[in-house]
Amino acid sequence: MTYVREPTYEVSFLFRKVLVPVDGATSSLKALDIAVDYAKRYGSKITVLIVDDGSIRNLDEVIDKVREKVRKAGILADVKTSKLDVFTNSTPSRVVQEAIDGAYDLIIISARGRSANPDINLGSVALSTVVNAPTSVLLIR
Repeated sequence: MTYVREPTYEVSFLFRKVLVPVDGATSSLKALDIAVDYAKRYGSKITVLIVDDGSIRNLDEVIDKVREKVRKAGILADVKTSKLDVFTNSTPSRVVQEAIDGAYDLIIISARGRSANPDINLGSVALSTVVNAPTSVLLIR
């Protein structure tokens, strides 16, 4: 008989604060599902960031979807919204700035957002976030 160590949850120490950028797309809500799982399993504190660059048609609807998903999971999460001036800033830079300001341990982001082209495997927001983030990024496909 071999000795099997009890499970350790190093994840709970590595990823205490998790940032989840959401734009209302199904794929971004899938990333939120993964973050909710982190919160339930490891006690991670979740912050959802909705960056409104003017392309989100109904911001209140997106906020309601996020809150409903979190409520159904039985966890607490902060929901932040940020109005973006597209002439002076970009969505990825806003996500990276929030990651820096909030000292997040992990960003969970979907590979694609609301892009109309299904042939694109990695969206520009996800790519720029992965390249520029000062912390770990979990990319959800």
